[in-house]
Amino acid sequence: MQVKRLIARLDIKEPNLVKGVQLEGFRKLGDPNEKAKNYYLQGIDEIFYTDIVASLYERNSILDLISKTVSDVFVPITVGGGLRSIDDVAAALRAGADKVAINTAAIKNPKLLSEIANKFGSQCLVLSIQAKSHSNYWECFYDNGREHSHIDVLDWAKKAETLGVGEILVTSVDREGTGKGYDLELIEAVSKVVNVPVIAGGGMGAMQHLSDVFNCGADAAVMAKVLHYGEFSIPDIKNYCCNVGIPVRPFGK
Repeated sequence: MQVKRLIARLDIKEPNLVKGVQLEGFRKLGDPNEKAKNYYLQGIDEIFYTDIVASLYERNSILDLISKTVSDVFVPITVGGGLRSIDDVAAALRAGADKVAINTAAIKNPKLLSEIANKFGSQCLVLSIQAKSHSNYWECFYDNGREHSHIDVLDWAKKAETLGVGEILVTSVDREGTGKGYDLELIEAVSKVVNVPVIAGGGMGAMQHLSDVFNCGADAAVMAKVLHYGEFSIPDIKNYCCNVGIPVRPFGK
């Protein structure tokens, strides 16, 4: 089994770190840069920043935060929210981001994915999918889970792979912030139809949830609530993974 990645997700509503349930009802939790630095020092593998209102208000105000973070944090950083053009992506990378996550802009203009991949490389391009379950399929949502796209998640994942995305982050809106565990059926289904790494998001609430989602094909797992509220430390999470045979990067590697 290949090494699995543990990713801390920090939702930003300028200038605060916030956390909600099912992408609603956000509570302020303080300085995002301090949280990111703390997670880095604890041994997190990656940081994922997303501006939760950037697409809604057609702005991007997270770049100053990224520039500040990269002076203290030395793990890969992914930035999402409000990236609508090649110029926006270039600005995020100049600010210090290693990867960008695209959702709303890609749904509105799928060609943007291939343009980003061709200019900057697939290795820095993450497709972000916000999925909600229906009776017989999962639908992609955008604008931080507010808007219907009427696009099937599995169809979109397959198409995005052909357009050059390097990874796919799949967040279950139904599970996000609930602590009830990842949507295993969703993650397994996406993992089976694409060949790029799949990152699972939405629902982490117990150590067992990591075992479950990695066994369903996820290459990485995003977590927020359990870290922000101090339910688990990153060393404890990594120790758990090692004890149950999930290969993760040891601290400091």
